[in-house]
Amino acid sequence: MKKLTFILSIVILMIFQSCNNNSDKSISTDIVKNTKSAMKIGDKGTVPKMYFMETVHDFGDMIQGERVVYGFKFVNNGGSDLVITRVSTSCGCTVGKYPQEPVAPGEEGIVEVTFDSKGKKGFQNKSITILANTEPNTTTLRIKTKVILPERN
Repeated sequence: MKKLTFILSIVILMIFQSCNNNSDKSISTDIVKNTKSAMKIGDKGTVPKMYFMETVHDFGDMIQGERVVYGFKFVNNGGSDLVITRVSTSCGCTVGKYPQEPVAPGEEGIVEVTFDSKGKKGFQNKSITILANTEPNTTTLRIKTKVILPERN
């Protein structure tokens, strides 16, 4: 009787185990947030490093309704390819473009930022956050300007 119970338990366990079929084999985007996944175990210093010549740009005074563009230049000072996965901005008036291809070690890239002053007035301070396979995995850039209302005749 014990032998029959044991065999029956094994069969039931195998049935439940085979039903637990995890068919989703996709890789989560969280892999980008883990810089250790961007390097081989034991390879110290091979993480991509994003170095910006400047992280803040002041457009100065501008008239409401103007659009301005600035390119933040960076260099990959790390030992492996740098991959930018997303650039997000603090408001819809600011748009960021970035390299879609990996940036090799020693190579340069540009994150282009466009600011539209339509409907804005006064001092503006906007942030651009870059998510990449670097350490740390986020870098923040800033743009500043003072939007002046156009003169009325």
